[in-house]
Amino acid sequence: MQCPACQHPESRVVDSRTAGDAIRRRRSCQACGHRFNTLERIELRLPWVIKKGGRREPFSADKILHGITLACRKRPLAPERLEQAVKEVEGRLVGLREPEVSSDTVGRIVMEVLRDVDAVAYVRFASVYQAFESVEQFAEALLPLQRDP
Repeated sequence: MQCPACQHPESRVVDSRTAGDAIRRRRSCQACGHRFNTLERIELRLPWVIKKGGRREPFSADKILHGITLACRKRPLAPERLEQAVKEVEGRLVGLREPEVSSDTVGRIVMEVLRDVDAVAYVRFASVYQAFESVEQFAEALLPLQRDP
């Protein structure tokens, strides 16, 4: 790791500790003795998303968080729980081990995660995502919730 003070390429790790989903390391420069911190995270290989029109774009956790937030509006859920749901969606996408996935696949995964988070949010998201055009379609979306209490 390069020293931020003198740009010397060698440093040694003085202390390491976990910090949530990362590792914080306290380092000391071998040349000048300057101490500095680094934060290491695992880099996830998220797939590209193929939109309905064929356009490809990188996966965006912010878009997923926005959609989940809208579905959970005025529900008694902590913001941390919504962020945890986004991480769950990311984990499932990484687990597919595909370089590209369709936006339908992403939507389906979000629905599965929301189903476990909040039933009302699940139905809200499903109604927009699946573009319900009838009451029957809406009732069909409720069936999985009625089977699993």
